[in-house]
Amino acid sequence: MATESRSPRLAVLIDADNVSATALTGLLAEVANYGVAMVKRIYGDWTLPNLKSWKEQLLEHAIQPIQQFRY
Repeated sequence: MATESRSPRLAVLIDADNVSATALTGLLAEVANYGVAMVKRIYGDWTLPNLKSWKEQLLEHAIQPIQQFRY
């Protein structure tokens, strides 16, 4: 049996309320240095207009948005 080299499987959890969408490309590139992002979720209050820049990138990078209402 051949030994198969497998990359670590990672989960990427993003707080959209506290980070800019411009950081996504660099973030995913850094994650790729350590393994494969199997789960990609982004949390935020999607009812707010300031998260509009994120919405355009969610489908492109297969990121699952999770609604988190403000307290």
